[in-house]
Amino acid sequence: SMKLLDTGDHLIYDYAVPVIINDNRLGTLRLGLLRIRAAKAVNKIMISAVVTIILVILMAGVVGSLLLNPVTKSIKKLHDSSEQALRGNLDVRTAPMLKRNCWDIMQCHREECPAYKNYHHRCWYLAGTLCQTCVEGEYAKKINSCQQCQVYKRCSGDEIQSLAESFDAMTLSLKDNFYDLRNAESVLNEQKALLQMILDAIPDFITLQDHEGRYVSVNRAFCEMLNKHSEEIVGRVNDDLFPLTQAEKYNREDKDVLETSVPLVKENRVGGSKRPRWLHVVKIPVLETKDQVKGLVCSGRDITQLKVVQEQLTHAQKMESIGRLAAGVAHEINTPLGIILGYAQLLLEDVEKNGQVYEDVITIVKQTKNCSKIVKDLLNFSRSSQSIISEFDVNEAIKEVLGVVEHTFGLSHVLVKHKYHRSSLLMKGDKEKIKQVFINLLNNAFDAVKENGSICVNTEPGENQGEIKISISDTGHGISKENISKIFEPFYTTKAPDKGTGLGLSVTFGIIKEHNGTIKVFSPPLSGKKDEQGTQFVVVLPSGLNSV
Repeated sequence: SMKLLDTGDHLIYDYAVPVIINDNRLGTLRLGLLRIRAAKAVNKIMISAVVTIILVILMAGVVGSLLLNPVTKSIKKLHDSSEQALRGNLDVRTAPMLKRNCWDIMQCHREECPAYKNYHHRCWYLAGTLCQTCVEGEYAKKINSCQQCQVYKRCSGDEIQSLAESFDAMTLSLKDNFYDLRNAESVLNEQKALLQMILDAIPDFITLQDHEGRYVSVNRAFCEMLNKHSEEIVGRVNDDLFPLTQAEKYNREDKDVLETSVPLVKENRVGGSKRPRWLHVVKIPVLETKDQVKGLVCSGRDITQLKVVQEQLTHAQKMESIGRLAAGVAHEINTPLGIILGYAQLLLEDVEKNGQVYEDVITIVKQTKNCSKIVKDLLNFSRSSQSIISEFDVNEAIKEVLGVVEHTFGLSHVLVKHKYHRSSLLMKGDKEKIKQVFINLLNNAFDAVKENGSICVNTEPGENQGEIKISISDTGHGISKENISKIFEPFYTTKAPDKGTGLGLSVTFGIIKEHNGTIKVFSPPLSGKKDEQGTQFVVVLPSGLNSV
């Protein structure tokens, strides 16, 4: 037991401990300690303990900082490297430099190996290394075998170093992937630009629409047709680009193609009545899978010229049929007309000249001659007559024709002006047929002028080598735009029934085509003068001398 005794001067701790041996109490051991001295001893011990603990803590902090400094530096470097990588810099290096590298350890000097002289990346992170013990492939395939290699055992570090090396390998892989992606993107952009250039070079318009009808891609021809830029079309639908009725029609067609997967082929007539255009349009579904339609491709071609050619072909076939019919009719009628004319001329010799019968027979002869002229024109139109090819001067041929008609024209005060080329214009062809062309054109000009007018004839070389150009213009009433396209059709005429058969220009057209030439008509003439009336025929004939 312990008791605190007060002696009056001091406080004493009294410790009493019984002394017992074999259950026999032999006595009591008492110990007394001055309280003040005990307190001093305890304080001294406490101070020593506190000082010791502080010293231990300081020493532990110093040792810990010395040990953790490389770790914190590595972690900080890894943190900084990750931030650099996030900013796009994939050339950062985090892992420390090794004292010995794989080529030193293995005594390798193969410079073509990707690990050779690569101080920043460990060989087990690189693909395609040439070491005999390495497994081909990337890190995931070769790491198990690399862990048995002496290079790995000597160079692999702690977890921090392993993490830094993995980070460097990751940035290297990302850099390679980004490089491949950039190359792929560059190739795709080049292919896209090349495809767009090809599409823009195609004269047909081509469009691509998605399953909702929005335009995804268009070429230049489609933009020019709508008079819009591609940026104004892509992303839009038919309702944004076409009038309401036209857009509704296109929407129905697109819907049918998308739902049925059946291509649509049609011909559209667009434009006004003055200058209509024909388009051959094809709409084809684009299949993403066998049964799923992703969109549709629409292509269209301007076939206006083809339509014109078809009409010309149909017209030419009609003219050929008419020509054959005319030839047959002419041959059948020519013989009885000759007999009628012969007997009528015989009757003129037998009847009195002052009687009614004589006047009637004169009428029969006149009308029979008119019928004979029509038959002759039919024969010329059918081109059944034989051509006599010779070399002649076009200027001289026109002079011969003018020598015949110029006096007759002058009686009606119609002046014939002519301007011949200063040198001869030689050509090879049927002279009489060419003269017939000039006669028909001059007679038509005279009929248009009637009186108190002028006819102008010009000759000159054509724009191309080996061509001859003849122009015949008049100051008559001209030809309306509606009739210009019909004037070369057989039996078409604006003259009175007893003034023309409508075959003159048809024959003229046939003769010029037979000589591989062209004829064009302008009303008013191409003089450039305002308020000028009249008509101008321009004939271009090949000389035909190059083949001689």
